Amino acid sequence: MRRPSLPEKSRHALHGFLLLLPALLAGLTMITTDTDFGEVIFTSIADAYIQVSTFVAATFLIVYGIEKFLNIDVTAALRRDTFWQVPVAAALGALPGCGGAIIVVTQYVTGRLSFGSVVAVLTATMGDAAFLLIAQEPLTGLAIIAMGFVVGTLSGWIINAIHGNDFLRGAITKTDVEAEHNEDASTRWIDRLWLFLMMPGIVLAALVAFQVDADALLANSLFDRPATFLGVIGGVLALSMRMAPRFGVSGDTAFSKSNTIIRRTIADTNFVTTWVIMAFLLFELSVYLFGLDLKNLFTGVALYTPLIAILIGFLPGCGPQVLVTTMYLSGIIPLSAQIGNAISNDGDALFPAIAIAPRVAIVATLYSAVPALLISYGWLFLVEQP
Repeated sequence: MRRPSLPEKSRHALHGFLLLLPALLAGLTMITTDTDFGEVIFTSIADAYIQVSTFVAATFLIVYGIEKFLNIDVTAALRRDTFWQVPVAAALGALPGCGGAIIVVTQYVTGRLSFGSVVAVLTATMGDAAFLLIAQEPLTGLAIIAMGFVVGTLSGWIINAIHGNDFLRGAITKTDVEAEHNEDASTRWIDRLWLFLMMPGIVLAALVAFQVDADALLANSLFDRPATFLGVIGGVLALSMRMAPRFGVSGDTAFSKSNTIIRRTIADTNFVTTWVIMAFLLFELSVYLFGLDLKNLFTGVALYTPLIAILIGFLPGCGPQVLVTTMYLSGIIPLSAQIGNAISNDGDALFPAIAIAPRVAIVATLYSAVPALLISYGWLFLVEQP
């Protein structure tokens, strides 16, 4: 392999600095800002990075690592055996967090898995809300996860039997996939910095998942919110790496297009992170600017509580779903509503599908609402209101 000349090295160093500069400016602004609006923005970016990107990166590393070191092409094996695609997809969706579900959705949009697998994973996943429920009511959490796996598997098989494996495949063009999955900008040292930030990020994610205030735990004389600071730096770095090619910043192109485990993980995680940050910002700014209060939706409407929880499940992202779970744990809504939301919500896994094929995302989400309605209202009438 030809070693880069000095001018090339200088250009790569300059591009690397341009990739890092937005993250440094964001971190500096976060430290110095004292406005509520700024607080909402930086907290949203940090939450998206710590609560979602870290789990996604860890999942990609595991899957790509298994493929590399065991010489197993997981997606190719699943593509050959459509019967097992669905339960495997449901099992990945049932895992707490959104990493497994995101992998299934991204494999579908690249033409490797069936539409029933998408329905299965979106039905089975509870997203980050699963961590909260397991932490405070472990038996309930595990029961809902098991229920999600069973319902997701059955739903996926039924959908494939009705529509076939390639249903809505025509809604995705090759150009769409290539446009959304083009390599992000990078250099070797930027990738190393990305990994350096991600490692403690995964530890912070585990703490946050079980409702530990990482900022309060790690506060010191230099930073009163070190976890948020790391989340802002990591989140904005992922954004800048993803968006940089649109502005002519590429870095080491030959390196960026390599197919190593680390490079694939970084590129795919940055793709997801971009959409998750946008969704977090959209939700949190709506709450801040318009005074959105989801708790008020449940006041005095006991019969419609499961339906409202299911409709909230249609909202992309884990923020609204964590709020529903919090209300269940606080006794504001019944278990039937929690069940309906757990089945209907798609967490952050919906963002890659929305980015490439909105029609697929909408249809799959609507299909997941059918078992959510049946099971939640069945529980309401048979158990809670016999």
